[in-house]
Amino acid sequence: MEETFVQTLTIAGSDSGGGAGIQADLKTFQMRGVFGTSVLTAVTAQNTLGVSAVHLVPTDIITAQIEAVRTDFEIRAYKIGMLGTVQVIECVAENLKKCRFGKRVLDPVMIAKGGAPLLQDSAVEAMKRLLLPDTDILTPNLPEAEALTGVRIESRQDAERAAKILQDCGVKNVVIKGGHLGDSRSEYCTDWLFTPDEVFEFTDRRFPTAHTHGTGCTFSACIAAELAKGFETLEAVQTAKKYITEAIRNPLNIGAGHGPVNHWAYRD
Repeated sequence: MEETFVQTLTIAGSDSGGGAGIQADLKTFQMRGVFGTSVLTAVTAQNTLGVSAVHLVPTDIITAQIEAVRTDFEIRAYKIGMLGTVQVIECVAENLKKCRFGKRVLDPVMIAKGGAPLLQDSAVEAMKRLLLPDTDILTPNLPEAEALTGVRIESRQDAERAAKILQDCGVKNVVIKGGHLGDSRSEYCTDWLFTPDEVFEFTDRRFPTAHTHGTGCTFSACIAAELAKGFETLEAVQTAKKYITEAIRNPLNIGAGHGPVNHWAYRD
């Protein structure tokens, strides 16, 4: 019997600059040896200097994309990125009830690297109510964790309090990314993984570079790929941390602003 290749899915927005969103996710899936499918929620006009336009995909088209993937692919794990509005969140949540896509990684995309808002304020509560309860791994950065919980995070203890709130919402595991700690000027960056029973800390030296576009998308996509291959939560997060660290450490130096990370950099 022919072996089925590991298949994954990203539900996210498109980045015309190729550094984040669907494009970053598919590049990461490819590099991690899994086959990536996609559901587009938005089309953005952006480059390394910022986002100039956003067009939300109609919900009937989002529904059709999810159904197309559901009926013909064996998705073992998937990630959700940019959703944008309450309507899109409601659409995705309702359609996912019919799907057996394996473990869910949710990257609560709220603000683009250049500062453009990518999630309406009214959609935060909808995300908490409709998507957090079935999420296996949530991957917010500090501002996103603060927006979801109302906790000001300035230490590991603050991050623990925020993670507990998120887990009380139904999230199984929370990765809070600490890159923004200390106004993003500290010598080292620390991320925390909060499981139901333990806390794991990942610390690496900060690399002074403007080329960090797509870090969150890439990190969460790598976790989804590793989960799809059968790795447990801790192993998946450890690999994703190594992957994104090398992607930042070896910049491509593309563009005049916040350039993309290097999806080719990590080999294991």
